[in-house]
Amino acid sequence: MSTTAETTSEPDRPDPRSLPSTLLGMDREELCRMAENLGFPAYRGTQIHHWLYRRTVREIGQMTNLPAALRETLRDRAGGTDTVGAHPPVSVNESSDGTRKYLFPTAHGGFVESALIPEGKRITLCLSTQVGCRRSCTFCQTARQGFQGNLQAGEILNQYHSIPERERITNIVYMGMGEPLDNWENGLRSLRIFTDPEGYALAARRITLSTVGIHPQLEHFLRADTKGPVSLAISLHTPFPEERRRLMPVENANPIEETVRLIRELRADRERRISFEYTMFSGFNDTQRHVDGIARLLNGLRFRINLIPFHQIEGVDLRPTSPEEIEAFAERLRRKDIPTFIRRSRGQDINAACGLLWTRHVQQG
Repeated sequence: MSTTAETTSEPDRPDPRSLPSTLLGMDREELCRMAENLGFPAYRGTQIHHWLYRRTVREIGQMTNLPAALRETLRDRAGGTDTVGAHPPVSVNESSDGTRKYLFPTAHGGFVESALIPEGKRITLCLSTQVGCRRSCTFCQTARQGFQGNLQAGEILNQYHSIPERERITNIVYMGMGEPLDNWENGLRSLRIFTDPEGYALAARRITLSTVGIHPQLEHFLRADTKGPVSLAISLHTPFPEERRRLMPVENANPIEETVRLIRELRADRERRISFEYTMFSGFNDTQRHVDGIARLLNGLRFRINLIPFHQIEGVDLRPTSPEEIEAFAERLRRKDIPTFIRRSRGQDINAACGLLWTRHVQQG
């Protein structure tokens, strides 16, 4: 049985025409330039950076070592408000298994969901990067929503910045709504702030970006200047192009074989943790033929396979593989010396499990 706590009975939709400039999402160099452009010394930008990402303030007035004139200028820049651009979720749902799902308003007048998943000492925050998604994967509820817009870097960071459990989070995964590499500029900006030792100072290896494999942006990601190698998860789901094309239209323009070749060429598996996500569908991708295909496709790479139970979606004729068959499939992979893990389904009773995030009903409400 899930419980729900809402801070408002109906989420407010911001007016995109009157959105103020926000500080959250700006990096240190940008903040220093901004301070100079406003007529103050550059080091004031470093102070603002510290207040934002080390002290995690929500209001300009809390930056007590800034001159009053600068604070007032920053308020004017923020449309006369005291906010740094951090906004708490408008609703929180809690699952019977302890998973929490948060609903955040966006600058577009839409909404995104993120999920907090506790599992022993590990507490993972699953972030969103877009309102909806344009990639049309047949088994994903978010994809059925369509695409409504990219999140700004500050809106990505806000999903971490503005929840009370922030200090307890051990891992972050870019696996929520949207394809992170379709919003790469804002995604990279948020990754740099997360991993900046003077920013949120999170360990890069505790952050994972999940992608269907968009090749130009994937190469940019693998070459990106972050403070340490952020982990990578590739949505695989079948090793055979003709089957993957049925599940994921991205296979047409970004074949999985080319994705694997790019990882090999850049020796990415030597620098970062790489996993391949594999949602299991009964009678479709759970045979010995698929085990052999995975072994051939990924031969020579250092990687792991994450097997994911499929969560049934209305109107989709794919069916979940049973838990017993998933375990048997995992054992066949392990016999080929492939590190294989079965992901537990979490938050299914509040539609927070993998592939179930969806906000169209809120936007239409």
